[in-house]
Amino acid sequence: MKIVIDADACPKNALQYALNAGKRENVEVVTVASFDHIIESDRHIVVGDESQEADIKIANITAAGDVVVTQDWGLAALIISKGAFAMSPVGIEYLPEKMDFMLEEREMKAKFRRGGGRTKGPAKRTAEDDARFAATLEKIIARRNAS
Repeated sequence: MKIVIDADACPKNALQYALNAGKRENVEVVTVASFDHIIESDRHIVVGDESQEADIKIANITAAGDVVVTQDWGLAALIISKGAFAMSPVGIEYLPEKMDFMLEEREMKAKFRRGGGRTKGPAKRTAEDDARFAATLEKIIARRNAS
């Protein structure tokens, strides 16, 4: 198992917690981000800034049983199809049975924005988000340790 972080948009608190959990649990942590971002990580992969470049790299290095931290629902669906775990930086685990609905919602919002509409961005990060992220990551790592 390794933890792969889509570091282009991962909040610093979640990134730091994942790095610390990796060290504590002896799990490799890989961060992936475009060269536009400065990431402090023992194993960091820099990609270009083309659209989807980080996502493609993440998909290519992820194997069954890995954990991927991403806000991208499309990437999460791909990761789950590979037998890996996917979770958001606010600690919500992406589940296979919910992905069809989430991808449909993503497409509807994208269509709305293409038509000139505006959608809300993410809410300000809270201490509850940090706690949920930590708990979800620990739960996924514990599944690995139990098997």
